[in-house]
Amino acid sequence: MTDLTDLGIAAIRDGFRAGDFTAREVAEAFNANVAAADALNAFLVKTPDHALAAADAADAARAAGDAPKPLAGVPIGMKDLFCTTGVATTAASHILEGFVPPYESTVSQNLWDAGAGMLGKLNMDQFAMGSSNETSAFGNVISPWRRNDGGNAALAPGGSSGGSSSAVAARLCPGATGTDTGGSIRQPAAFTGISGIKPTYGRCSRWGTIAFASSLDQAGPMARDVRDCAIMLGAMAGFDRKDATSLQLDVPAWEAGLSANLTGKRIGIPKEYRVDGMPAEIEALWQQGIDWLRDAGAEIVEVSLPHTTYALPAYYIIAPAEASSNLARYDGVRYGLRDLPEGAGLQDMYAATRADGFGDEVKRRIMIGTYVLSAGFYDAYYTQAQKVRTLIARDFERAWEQCDLLLTPTAPSAAFGLGEKSDDPIAMYLNDVFTVPSSLAGLPAMSVPGGLDHQGLPLGLQIIGRPLDEQGVLNASLAIEERAGFVARPDRWW
Repeated sequence: MTDLTDLGIAAIRDGFRAGDFTAREVAEAFNANVAAADALNAFLVKTPDHALAAADAADAARAAGDAPKPLAGVPIGMKDLFCTTGVATTAASHILEGFVPPYESTVSQNLWDAGAGMLGKLNMDQFAMGSSNETSAFGNVISPWRRNDGGNAALAPGGSSGGSSSAVAARLCPGATGTDTGGSIRQPAAFTGISGIKPTYGRCSRWGTIAFASSLDQAGPMARDVRDCAIMLGAMAGFDRKDATSLQLDVPAWEAGLSANLTGKRIGIPKEYRVDGMPAEIEALWQQGIDWLRDAGAEIVEVSLPHTTYALPAYYIIAPAEASSNLARYDGVRYGLRDLPEGAGLQDMYAATRADGFGDEVKRRIMIGTYVLSAGFYDAYYTQAQKVRTLIARDFERAWEQCDLLLTPTAPSAAFGLGEKSDDPIAMYLNDVFTVPSSLAGLPAMSVPGGLDHQGLPLGLQIIGRPLDEQGVLNASLAIEERAGFVARPDRWW
């Protein structure tokens, strides 16, 4: 029999329904992989009993002849940003160490209601702040990939959903949740050769998801391929009265609507994304992607997004500003870490708790955010950044007059080595150059693997769509996936 951990979400779902194997067999196989992969540091908490309980429920329902739930028999990984009842949730930060939520996030509850089981909580950049998964208070996540040059340098799995990307690529889970504020689903997906989609802002509830930047944060799935992402997104999405930004819309049947035929579609190529210093391999893959989409029946047109150059600076004003407000709740009073020096007063406790509990990158962004929101600087920085955000959204609206979807690279490079950029925040922030604009505009966007670079590392292509057009994004991504024929996987060394 095929190794069950080589199967993706659709194959597990369909094989379970056909009686090819039991849900418990699947859960046990993935639990074993998780237990054997500590070297990757992808999981902060392992929950084998949760996965087995969901599997046993699925097996019992099948034996009773009950209609199967959408994800019955499918175990998944849960990013440690989603609160899970009775299971520690820390956002990979020391300041929340020991916090066990008494409630469930809407996204995770939707997945459990769909029949999925949880293999564990996945490591991440602390409070989702980072592009390499080096800011976690509980150690770096390591990519399962290695360069083919004979070296053994540990590589970044991308961030902030690096635990999710590493776990899916290493066959520790068939799918995992991620969150995307400025590219934190798409960039790690590109680095590890998997697929990941950020849906339209508001498609997935933010309730029970630890906040970074509330006007940007959006949950989405990460999985082996486009179909698996469509299946998982269908279970995650939906209106939630507990989230004021949740869209009161029916969830489309994205899997049923999958089609790689793009006849009649116009794909825009934004000229501003041809940035200075772009590696030749990224440029070549982008051109290959254009050829693939043209082969799928699409018409290719050049478009302009003139304010793209200002997207990254605007993002790194808006996101830290919102983070400084959201993270003010971590004060040592209600939950998590409390650092109370002898004889200290309330303000001293606040300062000591935050100094000890927050990592350097989180402190850096809180300080930036506090600065741009302060008297005398609010109008000069935050207000101007919001104006730029409006202009960026307007650029996309004008582009949709000429095309239906956009094609760009996902990241400006393949995975880099851990430590190679950690002392240069600006170089790290530039990893988001292709993903941030669509986040600022709240648009759906997806990364799919397109090939390997000369060092044998994955490279991704990004599809960006109109608001609420996840179907179009998925279909164009499927067209790339079918033509790329990407089947590379990391050699097991862990």
